Amino acid sequence: MKLLAKFNLILLVLFGAGTLLISQLSYNFLIQNARREVMQEAELMMASARSVRDYTAEDLKPLLEQNPQHKTRFLPETIPAFGATSTFNRLKQKYPDYTYREVSVNPTNPEDRATDWEADILAYMRGHSDRKPLIGDRDTPTGPALYLASAITADPPCMECHSRPAVAPGAMIATYGPDHGFGWKAGSVVAAQIVSVPMSVPVGIAKRAFHLLIIYLAFALFATIAALDAGVYLIVIRPLRLVSDAADLASKGEATPAPLPVRGKDEIATMTSSFNRMQVSLAKALKLLR
Repeated sequence: MKLLAKFNLILLVLFGAGTLLISQLSYNFLIQNARREVMQEAELMMASARSVRDYTAEDLKPLLEQNPQHKTRFLPETIPAFGATSTFNRLKQKYPDYTYREVSVNPTNPEDRATDWEADILAYMRGHSDRKPLIGDRDTPTGPALYLASAITADPPCMECHSRPAVAPGAMIATYGPDHGFGWKAGSVVAAQIVSVPMSVPVGIAKRAFHLLIIYLAFALFATIAALDAGVYLIVIRPLRLVSDAADLASKGEATPAPLPVRGKDEIATMTSSFNRMQVSLAKALKLLR
């Protein structure tokens, strides 16, 4: 194997190992960064939903309760969950992959009944008293999504409508019936706010950036090897070949070639100078023998 081939092999091994390490670190960084962006969107949606809930409970509900129709017809606009859900249903018309739901295994409105995976989240929250938000991933028909879930506990205002059918507003019973949405226990986890944000777009952007990075690294690798090869050939291999050819001629007893050019003060230049002196000494020795 020639010297340049050995040099290239060493470079490929070193650069290959470095590229593999850099690519792995870069991929993890890009994916984690995409996840952080999705998480920020989920937190913003959750904060917006809570703001709508607070506005409904503190400002809108007292006004609607003064409406005479409130005594005879149930007004869902007085319910904080209705305001938050309706707001995000409008948002979903433009962004169908983004969802916000307030779900329960025993809801007043059947539309708020938890699905299987949402019921699992509620069961987990009931088994953990820290009430910390739950973050996770799930697969959807449109790709992976990140969800952020926050527990809803039964506070005293909730018990006015959800303790027993006998004490619930008659208009609510007339609308939803007395068979569900009751028996809640004060202080217990009865529902959950769940925000779901798609990850396909940011993850796709991260993967495209990673592929572009790999292309740039490969281009930089081959360009660097080509530049180093040219430098090694001009600085090392070419001068060594001149010395080798001159030595080969001298070993065959042919005419002594002209002194080789010496450029610089590196090891190659020192070796060339030594070879030139050897040629002169050899020529003098042959002359004396003759």
